[in-house]
Amino acid sequence: MGHGPAVRRRKLGEELRKLRDGTGLTSGAAASLVGWHQSKVSRIETGRSGAKPADVARLLDAYGIDDPQLRSLLQALADSAGSGGVDWAQAYRSLLPPQYRDFISLESQARSARTLETSVVPGLLQTPAYARAVTRAALGGLPPDKVDSLVEVRIARQEVLRGDPPLMLSAVLDEAVIRRSVGGPSVMREQLRHLLDVASLPHVRLHVIPFQHGGYVGLTGPFIMFSFPAISDLDVVVIDHLTSSLYLERREDLEAYSAAFDTVQALALPSTESLNLIARTAREGPG
Repeated sequence: MGHGPAVRRRKLGEELRKLRDGTGLTSGAAASLVGWHQSKVSRIETGRSGAKPADVARLLDAYGIDDPQLRSLLQALADSAGSGGVDWAQAYRSLLPPQYRDFISLESQARSARTLETSVVPGLLQTPAYARAVTRAALGGLPPDKVDSLVEVRIARQEVLRGDPPLMLSAVLDEAVIRRSVGGPSVMREQLRHLLDVASLPHVRLHVIPFQHGGYVGLTGPFIMFSFPAISDLDVVVIDHLTSSLYLERREDLEAYSAAFDTVQALALPSTESLNLIARTAREGPG
């Protein structure tokens, strides 16, 4: 599987091809309508070349697509596929690898996210102190200024939970996430209280899988599944590794991970009981 930007180019190309097919136009006819060579349309549709938002707008005009939500999404997708980031992230471009920049663009455009975490609090729910402790542990030896910048990025990403509309987030956490003392007792207590605060938002659902369940599907590793407005075919699963990320976009992969998430969510404690467990752990201390 290619890295993030390639996934976005391919997804954009597939959607544009479907829209063209819906009009009955050949790629050559579509190219003539917008004044391009047929090869440019083909390269865009196969994901071999990126497309500027203005290029996408011209094709959508030619196909008679006037749905504002669809137009906005596809143009934003073209922008992310080409630049791999959102506006604020450009300031950190030299620090962030392409895959992380694309992950940020996916997160910023998604309608909803479902995530399973087995070891650490999801990035969108981390406090600055917890994020700093995780970053230091994962990237030992990184200069303090770069650690600070990565923490700033982590916190800036959380703006998607305060957007209009906000990202709909469903998170299932293994009990190990709330029991592991990352950064020390005071940092962890603050983090657990922050989870309770964020879970009070109407668009955030938080569940904990207690230790008593033992093994379960998904225990082998965390994942996050992004879903997008208007076009379900843009959905993607992201699995992080130590030095890279895997982007899964095949329909069978999406269905398998969606089913896996439903399974772990069913195993988890109901929301109220999950929050009670987090509150009790905050009072008593992790471990």
